[in-house]
Amino acid sequence: MLTARRVALKLLQQLFVKHHTLDQVFDDSREFSALSQRDRAFVRMLVTTVIRRLGQIDDLIRRSLSKPDQPLNPPLLEYILRLGVAQLVFMNIPDHAAVNTSVLLAEAEGHVRLKGFVNAILRRIAAEGQNWTARQDIPRLSTPEWMLKIWIADYGLRPALDIAMANLNEAPLDITLKHEGEADHWASTLGGQVLPTGSIRLQNARMVQDLPGFEDGMWWVQDAAASIPARLFGSSIQGQTVLDLCAAPGGKTAQLASIGANVIAVDRSAKRIQRLQENMKRMRLGANVRTEVADAAVWRSREPLPYILLDAPCSATGTIRRNPDVLWMKSETDLSSLIDLQARLLDNALNQLEVGGILVYCTCSLQKDEGEHQIERILAQRADVERVPVQASEIGDMRDFLTPRGDIRILPNYMGEHGGIDGFFIARLTRTG
Repeated sequence: MLTARRVALKLLQQLFVKHHTLDQVFDDSREFSALSQRDRAFVRMLVTTVIRRLGQIDDLIRRSLSKPDQPLNPPLLEYILRLGVAQLVFMNIPDHAAVNTSVLLAEAEGHVRLKGFVNAILRRIAAEGQNWTARQDIPRLSTPEWMLKIWIADYGLRPALDIAMANLNEAPLDITLKHEGEADHWASTLGGQVLPTGSIRLQNARMVQDLPGFEDGMWWVQDAAASIPARLFGSSIQGQTVLDLCAAPGGKTAQLASIGANVIAVDRSAKRIQRLQENMKRMRLGANVRTEVADAAVWRSREPLPYILLDAPCSATGTIRRNPDVLWMKSETDLSSLIDLQARLLDNALNQLEVGGILVYCTCSLQKDEGEHQIERILAQRADVERVPVQASEIGDMRDFLTPRGDIRILPNYMGEHGGIDGFFIARLTRTG
């Protein structure tokens, strides 16, 4: 298993030094792809655990050092210790295995003189780690300070801390069906449960490609929250044209097409559009979808359209459970530029909506600046735009999801009895003139 740990070490460095996303480092690594299925699963769990528990892990390392304020040298040492602590404290790896393989990892990376140091630090954490962990301020350690401050301002202290704790949980696997009337059949076939929102949830993660119905295109992976925006058009889109902006990788596109809409899917990334096309082909929905590689902030339809879905690029903080790297790869500067982009996208989308048409705006962000405040801005600026409030009956009677003004605000600590849900904001608008 030393080879697997060396791969994990390299992937961690790529995350923090080159600022690649978690998906990127796994997808682009030949060393990772060359591992056995068992080793790939171990490496994925190890790297993800380090990222998910990074604040706690670094705190434990600092507690074990005689000079906690001094940076570790060489920097590689910090990554080796992070991998070791993740195994010791959060992965139930036997102490001797976690310590010994970390010592061997230091040696394999050419740092023989550090073997004793790695051994001593990890043995101390093996002895004291559980006691130290019990005294940690986990929500604050697990969330960048700037991000937690925004959540506190948006929701209050207790809800913000609940969000931070919910983000530590691994997300279950949700799927959306091509034919919603087959929910009971597929829940039984796949050993899942039908959620109030209509999605099917599988608690035990498995190789998706090996599950019945995947290759036949009968369903696709999509968090329950992400499946809601497309549902808000209802069945009226059958035979109608729907513009899907920022569409890739295509989960919402597939929903719209499966209802019978003629979808124009726009995304600025040719690579992501290609992936969308492949997904539509697998699900036998390609005939209903026309793709455009273009910037949705400037792309214009030849004529006004009756239905538009805008899944705006965002900070993705609602997806931290499944993408924990979001915590450490985003900055306040990123947030400012995203808010500006969202405003331009929303303005351009509304300019293409016909009078009486419906636009659904959504983001998988927890920050109100990317959700509620964007909608209040556009309503204040444009007299020709009105909100169309969402009714509880449209979303499986999930009244907790609704804001007083009829938008949808979902937090990751909601539906805790079912395993949680991604954070999301959704609003429905119409043009009046």
